[in-house]
Amino acid sequence: MAFVQLNNISLSFGDRSLLNDITLNISHDSKTALSGGNGSGKSTLMKIIAGLSQADSGDIVKDKSSRIAYLPQSGITLSGQTLIEDAQSAFNYIQPVITEKEKIEHLLSKSSEASGETTARLERLHELQEEITRSGYYSRKETSAVILSGLGFSESDLGRTTDEFSGGWQMRIALARILLSSPDIMLLDEPTNYLDIEARNWLEGYLSSFAGGFILVSHDRFFLDSTVAEVAELFNGRLRIHKGNYTSYEKRREADLQLLIKDYNRQLEEISKIEDFINRFRFQATKAKQVQSRIKQLDKIERIELPESMKKIHFTFPQPPHSGRQVLRIENLYKAYGSQKVLNNLSIRLEAGEKLVIAGRNGAGKSTLMRIIAGMDPDYEGEIIYGSGVTPGYFSQDIESAISNENTVLSEIESGAPTHLIPDLRNMLGAFLFRGDDIYKSTEILSGGEKNRLALLKILLHPSNLLILDEPTNHLDLQSKQVLLEALSKYSGTLIFVSHDRYFIDNLATKVLEVEDGRYQILEGDYEYYLWKKEQDSENETAGSSYESSKQLSDGKVAREEEKKLKNRLRKLERDEQEILAKIEELENETAALQNKLQDPAVYSSTQKAEEVQRAIAEKEARQAELLEQWEELESEKSELESSI
Repeated sequence: MAFVQLNNISLSFGDRSLLNDITLNISHDSKTALSGGNGSGKSTLMKIIAGLSQADSGDIVKDKSSRIAYLPQSGITLSGQTLIEDAQSAFNYIQPVITEKEKIEHLLSKSSEASGETTARLERLHELQEEITRSGYYSRKETSAVILSGLGFSESDLGRTTDEFSGGWQMRIALARILLSSPDIMLLDEPTNYLDIEARNWLEGYLSSFAGGFILVSHDRFFLDSTVAEVAELFNGRLRIHKGNYTSYEKRREADLQLLIKDYNRQLEEISKIEDFINRFRFQATKAKQVQSRIKQLDKIERIELPESMKKIHFTFPQPPHSGRQVLRIENLYKAYGSQKVLNNLSIRLEAGEKLVIAGRNGAGKSTLMRIIAGMDPDYEGEIIYGSGVTPGYFSQDIESAISNENTVLSEIESGAPTHLIPDLRNMLGAFLFRGDDIYKSTEILSGGEKNRLALLKILLHPSNLLILDEPTNHLDLQSKQVLLEALSKYSGTLIFVSHDRYFIDNLATKVLEVEDGRYQILEGDYEYYLWKKEQDSENETAGSSYESSKQLSDGKVAREEEKKLKNRLRKLERDEQEILAKIEELENETAALQNKLQDPAVYSSTQKAEEVQRAIAEKEARQAELLEQWEELESEKSELESSI
């Protein structure tokens, strides 16, 4: 049985303890998210598990037969093979088995007499043949094509050499190889970074049915909720395991964080009182003994640290200027690159306050449309008409040129911020991952991702009533995405955006524009409705296909669509189950705390207080009973679904 066991892993950099006595078990059925703030040590821990980095102390125990595959965040460069050849190289791990099989076949071909040795060789040959068949080696080309298609590659890409692809697409190739190698345990560090929403949805489905175990890091909340069964959180160098999906973990973590903040503030108050005493009486000889006692007391206090990444940050945009009711009108928009039509006769109207998401696969024309709307691309036919008083603000991933190389991060933001927001700029920079001394960095040495974050914040601080945002959540962590989401949700202006983050889209979009192969459709409603409508249209199209020419194909599509629906329902039931179990556990803890209160003399000696506590216990127990009943119903439906898939 495959497993990796970490025992008391510790690692320090200088005087900073990054990992402290980490213990973690990863098995063949682990579905684990590794969570923690930026710089908490997630990637370092992944490299230690993968055997690419060494810890200062502790040990790692692995099952010798376990195959473990690791995908880093970035840095993979491929060349020398076609895409399909490179993908098929994932099956190289089975080559020693093939070599042994061929050797036995050669020996058997030279043996003319049956013997005990011959029988043993035949048995071993059968075992090897079974292992090769299970690996999928004989159908490796077809399987490779399916996996590559799921990750967004087209059939015409298969013959291209890998060095023709950009860095992001090369990371997709590396991910494809890992999936094709069918390891026992996968270590995936930000696997969704370079995926569009279609590829993310495909990977989500793949991981949900993956037979092995995995531990992954991701900043995509919807993706985590759909794939993991537990969250391992790195916090202040320690690792803590939370059962359930990411949303249930966040709820419990929020309660824990409130307690930590309470203790932190109480400790600050205590330290302040001790320091006041020391400062007041430091030079009074009669108080020397008490002062020394307080100094020793201060030294003994184990300081509670509240990392920047855990502090709650909120901000709102500047009030956008007033605009007319109609903010944007597009009439008969046409755009082509050579003979390829990207946008064909597109017409749409947008009213004040609407939040439009533009959907479609990579290369469908989403970013092109955004540039045209923003006035960055004048090469088109048709009309783009802004409404009265419209002031646009535009952000895209290649707009880092908007950042001067002659400022610090703080002065760059101060130079363009409204005066009344200047006192809040440090908090806002913190929300966009510029924390501590980062705000004094020269903008000249910032990475591309850092410049993008800074450019996005500059645009958001400029009073605009039409925001045009192309992938604003790239390079942001989960907390920063949440801060941005809350701010955009309260934003009273009009928003047009593209995003590959499903949770972000689900909680923001009020209208969907889909562009695909020069065609478009507009749906009034949120993204969930858009997906439902697409599924309905797909089912209707399948149902209306020609019986005579494609009966078998149609039946296959219907069967696959039905299976997909059942699997989607099953995944939702599993997420609901995790949330219910987390709530039950929370209620059990609260009930236990209330029962402990009944032992308090101040409570049991007061009839009124005792009755109040008993009523609270009864309410929580009744709620537990309701949840248990819901859980039993879920389990029953899950069993039926599992037996029918």
